[in-house]
Amino acid sequence: MAHRSVPRVRRTQAERREDSERGLVKAAIAVTAERGVSAATFEAIGQRGGYSRSLVTRRFGSKQGLIDAVIDYLGERRKALAAERGIDRLSGLDALIADTDLYLRSLSEDGEVKAYFMLLAAAVADVNALRAVFAAAHEHVRTRLREFVRQGQAEGRIRSDLDADAAALMVGSLQMGLSMQLLVDPTMDLDPIRETSLATLRLSFETPATQG
Repeated sequence: MAHRSVPRVRRTQAERREDSERGLVKAAIAVTAERGVSAATFEAIGQRGGYSRSLVTRRFGSKQGLIDAVIDYLGERRKALAAERGIDRLSGLDALIADTDLYLRSLSEDGEVKAYFMLLAAAVADVNALRAVFAAAHEHVRTRLREFVRQGQAEGRIRSDLDADAAALMVGSLQMGLSMQLLVDPTMDLDPIRETSLATLRLSFETPATQG
C-alpha cells in the first residue's frame, strides 16, 4: 500500500518576515559580541544571517531601527526566561532575588547580554540619540523591580521604610554595573559576586521579623 505524502504547510508572508527579522537580530547580536560595535555593519549582519545587505536595510531602515529590534528581542527573551522560572508567581522579595539571580547568571552564559551592553557603551560614548532608546529600556526594568519591592512591602517581607523607587534603581544599577565590569574584565569570576550580591540584597531588604 503506497504511503500518501503529507502536504507541507506553507508559511505565511508574515511568518517568513518574522523569521527573517529574528535571524537578522540574532546575527547582529552575534557580530557585535564577537567583533565589536563598529564591525556590526548591515553587510556583516546580512552575511552572518545568510541574507543580503539590502534586506537588512529594508527590515530595519537604520542603525537605530536595528538597535530597537535588538532591545525588543532581548526584553522579550528576558520575560520568557522569567516566565519559565515562575518568577512572577513568587513573593515580592523572592521574585526580586530570583530575577537578579537569573540576570547575573545570564551574564556568564549569554553573549546576547554582552552585545547589549557593548551597544549601550557605544551609544553613551558617542552622545547620540540612541541613549534615549536604552533609557526607555532601563526604565521598563526599573518599573518591574519597583513592583517587586512594593509587592514585598505589602506582604510584610520587605522593609516598609525603603523607598521603592530608590531600591529598584539600586538593584538595576547593580545589574548594570556588573555587566559593564564584565566587559572590562571578561575573566572575572562572577559566581562569588553573584552569591554575595543576592545575600546582601536579602539581608538589606528583608524585614527583621522575617529574618528572625
